[in-house]
Amino acid sequence: MSDKVLMKGNEAAAEAAIRAGCRYFFGYPITPQTEVSAYMAKKMPKIDGVFLQAESEVAAINMVFGAAGAGARAMTSTSSPGFSLKQEGVSYIAGADLPCVILDVVRAGPGLGGIQAAQSDYFQVTKGGGHGDYRLIVLAPSTVQEMATFTALAFDLADKYRNPALVLSDGILGQMMEPIDFDDVEAGFDPSKIRDFSDKPWATTGTNCKRGQNLIKSINTNPVELEQENIERYAKYAEVEKNEKRCETIGVENADVLFVAYGTSARICKNTIELLKKERVTAKLFRPITLWPFPDDALKLAAKNVKAVVVVEMSHGQMIEDVRLNIQDKPIYFSGRSGGMIPLPADIAKVAIDAVSVIKNDGSNTYEGGRE
Repeated sequence: MSDKVLMKGNEAAAEAAIRAGCRYFFGYPITPQTEVSAYMAKKMPKIDGVFLQAESEVAAINMVFGAAGAGARAMTSTSSPGFSLKQEGVSYIAGADLPCVILDVVRAGPGLGGIQAAQSDYFQVTKGGGHGDYRLIVLAPSTVQEMATFTALAFDLADKYRNPALVLSDGILGQMMEPIDFDDVEAGFDPSKIRDFSDKPWATTGTNCKRGQNLIKSINTNPVELEQENIERYAKYAEVEKNEKRCETIGVENADVLFVAYGTSARICKNTIELLKKERVTAKLFRPITLWPFPDDALKLAAKNVKAVVVVEMSHGQMIEDVRLNIQDKPIYFSGRSGGMIPLPADIAKVAIDAVSVIKNDGSNTYEGGRE
């Protein structure tokens, strides 16, 4: 096992990207993710890599498009308003079936909002965000260690499915420091293949008179052909849904309450579970790790024997829509804060206690849930 190092979440993600073979980073500074760009600016020249601060977020994502088309492991990072600007380019990359990694360190919105942490980008990262029929593979870390591990995993998944993969972080995870190691990042990775694109026969690496020309594009003005491309793309998404759903369940099996939360909110829920023990209310946590594909079957199983479900988000409630789609026989409550405010364990615990009290008082377990 390698020695652990103390790192910020943003820096851990950047270092993991480098160790996973990323040699092309294109970005633009925006709080609270600027440390990613700063780290890459320092490290890339030392390893014969490319760091380029683009003139805008729009330019940065299109540079990623170019590098990805050449078969390189390419990455960009940004925060919420910056990701909004990248959406057109992300749609182009998805439409060209290219792999790349995007790190979104979420800040409060809408608009320019504030620089404090939030989770209000859930809709735009899981529902496409840009125009057209496409999906992103979305991973949601809840620790600095996972910031590193999931960034490396994102590169592997992007290459495996020739699809953009996104790591959804927030201002807390990006800025906090925790001890981590890079064993998982480097497991099975062969550094000698960093610039070997031979396993990407679709890439625009030059023919050397040994094969036909590759053409990478997202435009197709023939509606019959474009529809077929979309059908084939959705067959790929079905494979992602079949193979890549990830989640974690923590707590007693027959709990009173099931918390559903990801990222920083999941960390807070772990403390809430301990707090509820004093109130003689048992709780467990279901943490989606892949926000897309959403681990729907596992969620249904986790909710099977609970009395109520409490969705916790640092927003006014976005993931709660996916929870409601999958759980229709349990009361569903919501506990969240927005604008950069953080849910407190005591506030979440109160929602859970109230939910259990309602069920005990009316003897019902069929309430069609809403928000508290």
